[in-house]
Amino acid sequence: MLEYGCHVRDVFRIFDERVSLMESSDNPTFANWDQDETAIRDQYARQDPAVVATELVAAAEVLAERLDSIKPDEWSRPGTRSNGSIFTIETIALYMLHDLRHHLWDVAATS
Repeated sequence: MLEYGCHVRDVFRIFDERVSLMESSDNPTFANWDQDETAIRDQYARQDPAVVATELVAAAEVLAERLDSIKPDEWSRPGTRSNGSIFTIETIALYMLHDLRHHLWDVAATS
């Protein structure tokens, strides 16, 4: 569960960074994010659960505030993943929600 918490915290951070780039740049290309490499490098299994919980909530709030501040004409601003997939702010937000739903199902299945 701790590693899922770390991953979801980082998902919020990555998506916040990507939405920020899409707001401030014309069609930015996002750096590749190797989730497995991040888990190993950042030693997810050794992190303090209380700290991770606090950071997860904070990262979620930052991303929620960013998405809440998007103006109607900004939702269609594009960005491109390193694999060539093109997203808009709207579709990347939907993708993130879809991804998080899967993580909730995974956690519920292991509880």
